[in-house]
This record gives sequence, C-alpha cells and structure tokens, in this order.
Amino acid sequence: MNKIYFDNAATTEISDKVISVIMDTMKNNYGNPSSTHSFGRNSKSILELSRKFIADKLKAKANEIIFTSGGTESNNMIIKSVVESQNIERIITTKIEHKAVLNSIESISKTKKILVEYLDVDNCGNPNIKQFKNSLEKSNQLTLVSLMHINNEIGTIIDLNEYGKICRSNNALFHSDTVQTIGHYDLDLSNTTIDFITCSAHKFHGPKGVGFAYINNETIINPFIEGGSQERGYRGGTESIHNILGLKTAFEISYESLEKDSKKVSKIKEYFIHNVLKKIPGTKINGNSDTHNSSYTILNLCLPIAKDKKTVLDFKLDLAGIACSSGSACQSGSSKPSHVLSEILSNSEMEKISLRFSFSKFNSLEEVDYVVSFLKDFINDN
Repeated sequence: MNKIYFDNAATTEISDKVISVIMDTMKNNYGNPSSTHSFGRNSKSILELSRKFIADKLKAKANEIIFTSGGTESNNMIIKSVVESQNIERIITTKIEHKAVLNSIESISKTKKILVEYLDVDNCGNPNIKQFKNSLEKSNQLTLVSLMHINNEIGTIIDLNEYGKICRSNNALFHSDTVQTIGHYDLDLSNTTIDFITCSAHKFHGPKGVGFAYINNETIINPFIEGGSQERGYRGGTESIHNILGLKTAFEISYESLEKDSKKVSKIKEYFIHNVLKKIPGTKINGNSDTHNSSYTILNLCLPIAKDKKTVLDFKLDLAGIACSSGSACQSGSSKPSHVLSEILSNSEMEKISLRFSFSKFNSLEEVDYVVSFLKDFINDN
C-alpha cells in the first residue's frame, strides 16, 4: 500500500486547485495592494474580495477579518493586544489549550502582572462550566476568556455559544482558538456570542503561512505589528496576495463540499473506532467517544503498549509508511509527555502509548484496515 497520511490535524495536503491559483497569482498579480497604479489596484481587489468572501461565509463584517501568517500569530495578536488595549486584569483558560495560547498567556501575564485562572477539565477535556460561572460571577475584574473550540490533540468540542453567553452576561471578552474548526464546520458568527476567533489555511488544504484573526468591531485592539496601515493598522506589512487568495480558494472549496466531506471523514473515523476497539482489546479513546461532542477529523487512542516501546513503534510506523502523531505537531518531536493527555489521563494510562490519528477527505477505509492490522501485529510481536 502507498504511504498513509493520518496526521491532518498537523497539516493537510494542499489541493491542486489551490496550487494552481497561487501560481497564477504569483505570476500575474504581483502588485503591492497599497500601490495606486493598476498593478496595485488589481492586487487590492483580490485582497478585499477574498476578505469579503470569507466574512460573508462566516456571517461577519469584512473589516472584522484580519489576515495574518496563521493560527499562532493570530492567537498571539489577540491575546497580547487585547490585554494591553483593554487593560485586562485576569485571563481564564485551561491547561489543555494549544501552546500558542498557553505561551502567549504566560508571556503577557508576566509582563503585565495579570492573574491567570485555569479551569479544571474532566477526563474528556471538557472545562468545568460550574467553576467557570462561579469564577466570573465572584469578581468584577476585567477578564479575557480563552477556550479552544476543538482541541487539536483529542478533538473535544465545546459549545461556543454557551460559554460566550456566560462571558457576555459577565462583561468578559471571549477568544477561541478555532484553527481545527474553520474549513470543517460551518460557523455562524452572527448567531455566536464571541469576540475573537483564529484560522490557519493549511488545516483545510490551503497554503502554509497564511490565516486570519476575526476581531469583533465592538473591540478595538492595539497594533500587533507596527508598520503601515495594512489590515486596519493591526498588522503592518505588505499582504501576501497569492497566499490570501489560496486561503480564500481553500475556504471556498471546503464550504462547497462541507456536507459531503464531513460525512465521508466521519465514516472513516467511526470505522476506525469500531475496528480498533474490536481487534485490539484494551484500547481506549482519549477524549469524547461521542462523535457529536468530538471532531470528526481527530481520533486519539490510548493503546495497550508500554511507553518504553515508543521509539520502536515510531520507527516501525514510519517504515510502514504510516504518518500519525503522538501529540500535536508543534511538540511531537519533544521527549516531554503531551500536556493535554497529562491533564486528562490517569498515571497508569500515561504509562501507555497514545497516538493521534487525524483524517481528511483524501483518506479511505482501506487505509484504516491497514493501520489497524499494523497495530495489532505490532502488539502481538511485542
């Protein structure tokens, strides 16, 4: 069998149409969008039409979409700039957020000396909502809440509107890392109580190095990158027109086939769960096993394999042409255990190997059969 790519939460295969659009734009629309001549005006048109298209799909206003280099920059921009511009005194979050969020919070909390409160999470990664309500109601401190919509390691989904309404009723600002959401779920920002979200194009078959931050018009933030007046003055620097059009194209493709692709990928995940639990006794799903409360693209498994076999397993997986992950791509090369799994698993479960499999429309049921068979053989041989 050809190589199997089950690491789509890390990055996805860029679509042929997106590549074609990017190449054509680089060759034929290379003007600086800030220039007033025809070359610049053509690029400016591409920029603003892309912005409007994305905003319309999200039911947001065009000037609320700020193009960035991706999810990490967007999360940094929002957290650090909001804290400074809004005189935030407290941040409420969890310890299972993406490192782009956790490290941004740690950095700004030290320089600004603000309080950081970490909500407890259950063994599926769901934040303690009672604790959340109590924390907001007991204090009138200016608060920023940062809770990711879909966890990038275990796929657990929170109800954005539920948390957003609690924030709004307590005058707290609400940011959510939606990097694993955009391109896979239909977000309606006109009916979602939220102030800030983030996006990275390469998570849904777009180019790397481009994404956006949604910043609600009701909140004005300080510039994150000083320079020109690009991107409402929040992010100075000439916009990468070819990448932005690539983002818009990938976004458009994802929306056109959202229902069809989500059904296909959901079937792959459900088939994987059924087969691995049946053929490999002792396997446990990390996070929510209920597919309605878990991303259809992400499956994290605790396998009946001792963690001292990890190096051998990683080597044999790669040798067999199977790409998956033992954590998020940002830290999978680290010898440290996953900070997400450390919060939700027992000590005995942490002594076993956990793997994240994440799927896309380019995967198949036959690939699942091959991977489950490989894992079964590895366990039997070790």
